[in-house]
Amino acid sequence: MKSLRIGTAGWSIPKQFAATSPHGTHLVRYSQIFNCAEINSSFYRSHRHSTWEKWANSVPDGFRFSVKAPKTITHEAKLACTQAQLQNFLTEANALGGKLGTILFQLPPSSVFNPTTAKTFFPMLRDLYSGNTVIEPRHATWFTPEVDDLLQRFQVARVAADPARVPQAAYSAGWGELIYCRLHGSPRIYYSSYPATYLRSLSAIIAAHPAKEIWCIFDNTASGAAFGDAQSLKHLFAS
Repeated sequence: MKSLRIGTAGWSIPKQFAATSPHGTHLVRYSQIFNCAEINSSFYRSHRHSTWEKWANSVPDGFRFSVKAPKTITHEAKLACTQAQLQNFLTEANALGGKLGTILFQLPPSSVFNPTTAKTFFPMLRDLYSGNTVIEPRHATWFTPEVDDLLQRFQVARVAADPARVPQAAYSAGWGELIYCRLHGSPRIYYSSYPATYLRSLSAIIAAHPAKEIWCIFDNTASGAAFGDAQSLKHLFAS
């Protein structure tokens, strides 16, 4: 059976939805509504082992987190990181135990595909970590058959993003067993909510897709739209 995960970047509950959510901490309440969340704070800083464990212990058994890789790896090193940098990050994320679902590497828009760097990074990553991995490149040089073949070889899925910086970015590629949609809000990125017509179309695409695991993460959190959009998409599958 297909595994479908719908959630948001972070787990804040906007005021307009607070009255209808369960009791407890934000994460506890959130995890009673959705079955996944994307941890973005890891992009900016490290967290204590106890923090990762606390998050894992706050959610039900079936809940999973995706974890965004730090900017030191994706934006500063542009994947040309040391093994120690990558290992340190993965050691932190693995503190989630069985609640770790996916690792996300989001690259800056200026990050051009470098074959030498990629052919060093992906084998190093797979030597250290065998779990679900997705990458969100944003430069046009990443959207080629050569890159797609490389991602397939190392079982890395390319994010399906909205809005798409290049047309191909709207569609998933690479490893086909995992689809990871990052919905940033359109037309105003991080702010705009999605119309019902878009969400119905998205639900139909998801329902028809053969991938074994599909994630839909709403990142339009600046105005609180993500929570409502995620609820609406979830209800479409429940109806």
